[in-house]
Amino acid sequence: MVVAIEWRRKPTPHIRLIDQTLLPGTETYLEITTVSELVDAIQSLAVRGAPALGAAGALGVVVAMNQGEREGWSPEELERNVDRVRDARPTAVNLMWGVNEVRGAMPEGVDRVLELALQVVEEDGAANRELSRLGADWILEATGKETVRVVTHCNTGALATTAWGTAYGIIHELHERGKLGLVYADETRPLLQGARLTSWELTQDGIEHVIQADGAASSTILRGMVDVAIIGADRIVANGDTANKVGSVALALACERAGIPFVVAAPFSTVDRETATGDDIHIEERSALEVLELGGVRTAPATADAFNPAFDVTPHDLISAIVTERGVVEPARSGGGALFADLVSH
Repeated sequence: MVVAIEWRRKPTPHIRLIDQTLLPGTETYLEITTVSELVDAIQSLAVRGAPALGAAGALGVVVAMNQGEREGWSPEELERNVDRVRDARPTAVNLMWGVNEVRGAMPEGVDRVLELALQVVEEDGAANRELSRLGADWILEATGKETVRVVTHCNTGALATTAWGTAYGIIHELHERGKLGLVYADETRPLLQGARLTSWELTQDGIEHVIQADGAASSTILRGMVDVAIIGADRIVANGDTANKVGSVALALACERAGIPFVVAAPFSTVDRETATGDDIHIEERSALEVLELGGVRTAPATADAFNPAFDVTPHDLISAIVTERGVVEPARSGGGALFADLVSH
């Protein structure tokens, strides 16, 4: 299984990332030793996916402390650079969570911060395995089918996490149980994370699949060609609204009309109980060139501009199940409210 992010101690301590902007054609790794390199990797999507960003945030504090020691930063300069890591992608709550998980230990020294950051990495892999088991159980019971056909959006596998995957992890779990039919992987415009990354992982794992245009997904669902939609999340707020890669809410609307489950899978660290509803989620807008160009070649008129939100929000009443490692909640059935209260102590 590919490792998207890891800590290496030699030749000098650094974060090692697979550069996801070059997949599937080229497998190249980045060695991150400075805050600027890490922020650039996060913003360029060389590293992406909520759990992987959580690890990047935690390990990024170690990178900042090491760089500050080398360059003689003041305490205030160190804090500013930790903030740069935390704020590199505003919609992804896991990035902020990862920084905050270790930041309080900074006075104890870099070794203690690294210990906690590596704990974040290890716990994410275990969480992904557990939520995959829970999600597969829920889907098989909810659909009542021996095998399920799945549609998924964007990339939520090992490339988006520290190991295994979230929504993709459930797909992988179903495959290992012999319960998986055909997978429809949305191409995921404008950067093609589904066509480039999810298809690459499905191919590596020997899982039968087809890539479809984003615009085909709703029709695929309404024609009865899939049994469940499974996606990830970059933020899940208190009432169960979720933010995920733009295009996700279209699947939810189609699933509601077709009467099939729409499932969101993410680690519990993605739950932001301080934000009341999806209306309060800041939606990152990215460069217009991602829409106006393909592979560096202009595909739109020279004077055209573009609107490029990276995420959309799916209202909780369209979500059949939210699966975390702590359990499954059913927002559409519960109507939001104190949705995660019974999972907090797990």
